Amino acid sequence: MDDVKENPAGPSGVRIEERLLTTRAKIFALLALGGILAGCAALPGGGPAPVDAFDLTAPAVSSDGRRALRRQILVTEPTAIKMLDGQDIVVKTSSGAIQYLGGARWADRLPRIVQTRMADLYQRSGRFGGVGMPGEGLAIDYQILADLRAFDVRVDGQDRAEVEIFVRILNDRNGVVRASRTFSASTIVNGSGGQAFASALDRAFGTAMTDLVDWTVSNI
Repeated sequence: MDDVKENPAGPSGVRIEERLLTTRAKIFALLALGGILAGCAALPGGGPAPVDAFDLTAPAVSSDGRRALRRQILVTEPTAIKMLDGQDIVVKTSSGAIQYLGGARWADRLPRIVQTRMADLYQRSGRFGGVGMPGEGLAIDYQILADLRAFDVRVDGQDRAEVEIFVRILNDRNGVVRASRTFSASTIVNGSGGQAFASALDRAFGTAMTDLVDWTVSNI
């Protein structure tokens, strides 16, 4: 009778192969689950909550009144403390705590938006020889320097928007400050949520900037 040769792998070899197959199956299952979860995050309701973005509008301005057609002005980006130097809408509580409004933000950094709207206001007035922002190659006579002192919603009873902007007119030829003034306004918040808060801040900004053009013309 011929000798019977056993499988070199033997029963233990079969068990090892079975364990390898089981391990591979688990790995493939985990990878597939990860792909499913990643796909869910891209589906409606599976990702982060949407955030509404808001802008400011430049107030109406009259072209009547004194003009400075031989003067060109440069509107620089306003300075601001850290909490105002971003896209968050700032909320101050009755205890003095500073919070950021959830689900809503500015469409750009707040100082950049304020700079653009101030430049729009000067340009639409038609009362200056030229209006520009840094990098536009304008030969300027005066710089408009602003500092955002307040731009937030106070929720300490009756919600209200507070805007305070300190503005200086700097003679670009000799570095002398010709005039300075604080422009401020407060408006009541009508409603609740991001839309109501942003709208109140927009109205307060417009009210604060009402006299900006007349004041600037009278000081240059």
